[in-house]
Amino acid sequence: MITNPFIESRDLFAKDLSDRLSVEDFKKIFTPVFANEAIGKVCQNGKYDISILRTYGIEVKNFYFDTMLASYILDPDQKHNMDSLSEKYLKYSPIPLTDLIGAKKNPELIFNVDEKTLCNYAAEDSDITFRLYEKLSAELKKENLEKVAYEIEFPLAPVLEDMERAGVKVDEKALNKFNMRLEKLIDEYKKKIWEIAGEEFNINSTKQLQVILFDKLKLPKSKKTKTGFSTNAASLEALKGKHEIVDTLLDFRQVTKLRNTYVDALPKLIHPRTGRIHTTFNQTVASTGRLSSFNPNLQNIPIRTELGKEIRKAFIAGNDRNVLLSADYSQIELRIMASICEDETLMKAFHNKEDIHRSTAALVFMTPPEEVTPDMRRKAKEVNFGILYGIGAFGLRNRLGISQAHAQEIIDTYFNTFKNVKAFIDNSIQTAKAKGYAETLFGRRRYLRNINSDNRTVRQFEERVAINMPIQGTAADMIKIAMINIFNELEKRKAKTKMVLQVHDELIFDMPEEEVDEIKPVIIELMENALPLKVPVTVDAGIGKNWLEAH
Repeated sequence: MITNPFIESRDLFAKDLSDRLSVEDFKKIFTPVFANEAIGKVCQNGKYDISILRTYGIEVKNFYFDTMLASYILDPDQKHNMDSLSEKYLKYSPIPLTDLIGAKKNPELIFNVDEKTLCNYAAEDSDITFRLYEKLSAELKKENLEKVAYEIEFPLAPVLEDMERAGVKVDEKALNKFNMRLEKLIDEYKKKIWEIAGEEFNINSTKQLQVILFDKLKLPKSKKTKTGFSTNAASLEALKGKHEIVDTLLDFRQVTKLRNTYVDALPKLIHPRTGRIHTTFNQTVASTGRLSSFNPNLQNIPIRTELGKEIRKAFIAGNDRNVLLSADYSQIELRIMASICEDETLMKAFHNKEDIHRSTAALVFMTPPEEVTPDMRRKAKEVNFGILYGIGAFGLRNRLGISQAHAQEIIDTYFNTFKNVKAFIDNSIQTAKAKGYAETLFGRRRYLRNINSDNRTVRQFEERVAINMPIQGTAADMIKIAMINIFNELEKRKAKTKMVLQVHDELIFDMPEEEVDEIKPVIIELMENALPLKVPVTVDAGIGKNWLEAH
């Protein structure tokens, strides 16, 4: 289908459509209907519909229900397309879209379809959508998921459409300059790898790399695959410190991935008409409730490495009079865990505005806070965030590069210090085993169909999900509520500030400099109060001409 409907759909109408209803006649007939707030609009993938109509000057008011989003709320892991939903809930197989526009789904072929076939397809589409609405709305009520639907997911769709339409400006010259730097680095790493290996070979060839690592250099073999012993990222990480070639290989891959995924790709995604990148936000992909994005995938832009940060530098304010504002929840998942488990020690640290990782290190390593070393703080940070994902001694050992016995000792000390955290973890698993799902504070669910499995590996994975879902899912709900509230407030104030990006716990705004003093505190307040917790919620907000500077 069309990637950017609000930009590209006009091109499709640059054809002779004299035998069809004109766009102007369509607007005269349907604008009063779509603009009527008394009429609730029911859609399947409504964000797309809103976008198409808005491109032609038709505003959709009272966007009431989306069957695709309802399906996602009921079970994020099921298929959400209309044909699948129709077969599941209505026991009916609709006319496939491929009957109209072919297996490759070329949208231009729609103009070759006769009117009767088009009418049958469109009428069936509408009928099925409404029948699904009747079924799914009843299911949402039955499962007590109406709040997630009507207060989070449905109101968020128009917000995301507006963000996609606004887009974000990217400095193509800065990317090209950075690309030259990466090319030089890649060449240097390549020569160093060849020097260490004692011969030239294709580093990107799995087969040739296996020969070098396991036959020539005799490195410990990883898990066996169909093509030999694995050389993937996880396998190489496990070999760190065994040989200097491993670290250089990891550096080579990181830089190569950075160039291929972002530096080469981003300029191609700049739309020639707007000069901006218009990512697509997806509400129905992540099982936790988090948003995802594609073309480009902004959720994976690296931030921890110095090279990764250079990518953010290329995202810039829309014009010379604007700045970017980055508003980022501070340690929100740890705060949510503290609020849920009500651990007195953890809550006290947040209420006292302590450095939570330093405080944890002081307690776990039984040393005064002022004597906590950077290494102690780093280990405490790994434990703090690892606990959220159900980390065990084996996982912590790999993260910290210590013995498994030492890792277990740190975890035991942590649980003895934060007793309610251990109780929360145990209770999360037991509740999920009894219910068959984990849920957020807002009631969003993720079904765990294998949490009682006899397969230990499968069961333990779902147990980790049971621990993490209430925390990560609640964080996802929280920022979505904040986005809706901020969008509505900006509309009410008729502000020129635009929310343009969302990446995990961070929101990015393209803002006129003269609005900073008025709008910045509003954004912070609405984010901090989106979902009240039993500990203070903190938002770090920065201003800059580019994303890195603002962050």
